[in-house]
Amino acid sequence: MTARPAQASPTLTARPAWVVVLAAGVITGMAMGLRQVMGLYLNPVSLELGIGREPFSNAMALANLMWGLFAIIAGGIADRYGAGRVIVTCALSTIVGLLAMAASASPDWLNLKALFDGPDWLDLRGLLKGPQWLYLSGMLTGIGVAGTSVSALVGAVGRAVPGEKRMAAIASLGMAAGVGQLIAFPYAHLLIEYTGWKMSLVVLAVTGLAMIPLAWPLVGKPQPIAAGAKSQSLGEAVSEAFALPSFWLLTLGFFVCGFHLSFYGVHLPAFVSDKGLPAWTGVWSLMAVGITNIAGTYMSGQSGRWIEKRVGLSFIYFMRSFAFVALLFLPITPWTVIGISALLGLFWLSTVPLTSGLVALFFGTQWMSMLYGFVFLSHQLGSFSGLWLAGVTFDATKSYDTMWWISIALALAAALIHLPIRERPVARLAGGLVPAE
Repeated sequence: MTARPAQASPTLTARPAWVVVLAAGVITGMAMGLRQVMGLYLNPVSLELGIGREPFSNAMALANLMWGLFAIIAGGIADRYGAGRVIVTCALSTIVGLLAMAASASPDWLNLKALFDGPDWLDLRGLLKGPQWLYLSGMLTGIGVAGTSVSALVGAVGRAVPGEKRMAAIASLGMAAGVGQLIAFPYAHLLIEYTGWKMSLVVLAVTGLAMIPLAWPLVGKPQPIAAGAKSQSLGEAVSEAFALPSFWLLTLGFFVCGFHLSFYGVHLPAFVSDKGLPAWTGVWSLMAVGITNIAGTYMSGQSGRWIEKRVGLSFIYFMRSFAFVALLFLPITPWTVIGISALLGLFWLSTVPLTSGLVALFFGTQWMSMLYGFVFLSHQLGSFSGLWLAGVTFDATKSYDTMWWISIALALAAALIHLPIRERPVARLAGGLVPAE
């Protein structure tokens, strides 16, 4: 009797590529939109809790650190088992994190003493009220975005399309993040204005539920690697990446990207408020970032056809320095801040398709999300550093001038770091004909 062949489990690429890319893009847009609006809460939360800006900034720094650490874990699971389960788990983490921030000012439901007429120790409000809730929120939202943003989905998208379309497909995720930011800022701003900051967070949490059904097109194990290519274990993939100097240069440069984005995104609303500008200036400035980010990321995704990715990255970081110089020397008016933000937006997430494209070029797509997660961890360490340093320096000097100068120096350093990268695959992918370095 002839044995029946085992039925193969469904793979991600059994679905049309456009469905995979569209679902991943919408999830990314929602996740990044919910993440980026946190800067709108810096002032109201800090004022209501009666704390300085440092605790809120540290909570957001913690969120970025958790995002980076869990990006590796989420990427590895997505590469091995599929992104669907990662998306659902992390979407729920985001929702609980938003609710935790809403509870930071008045966790009255923790007063079990009043509910049960019990002993004083049942009143737990003092234990978790204030910054502790902010830190819990930061941890949960950081874990949440780790599995619902570009870092976790880049592998699924990269494997769903042919190699010649990969950078454009990954660029669409960055563009989706910009669209999500563009929608999320006015949405959150109106919610804060008309419902208050606490209720607005509850509404945002309910909005985040939409990510769960969108995970369906990404359910299923990734398709096996192409015939003729050598499969790798996770450990082999990590060892190969860590032995490549160009991988470390790319990783170091991405630290600067995270430093810039988190500092600017979280502290800009407070910066314009300190300058006596109306609150809408910060909202419209960050919306301008979102609008021009779409164009910048699209151009970045197409640029790989004409210039080397490392050159494109150097150009992006160099151009960012002009935006920070302008904030130091130009008159600070609503329109100059919006204009500077629009310039910066062109070079915002435009690093993503080039950086992830280099990871795919170096090592292939089998462990792409996980390896990109290591690079992204550096990005989030930069985010943590930028937010922590911004909170410390502002509370010490009552000014952001020091941070603008640091941002300029880091932009120029990153522009130089990318130039020595050698843009070619490792020997395993090159058939042993070309050395890795």
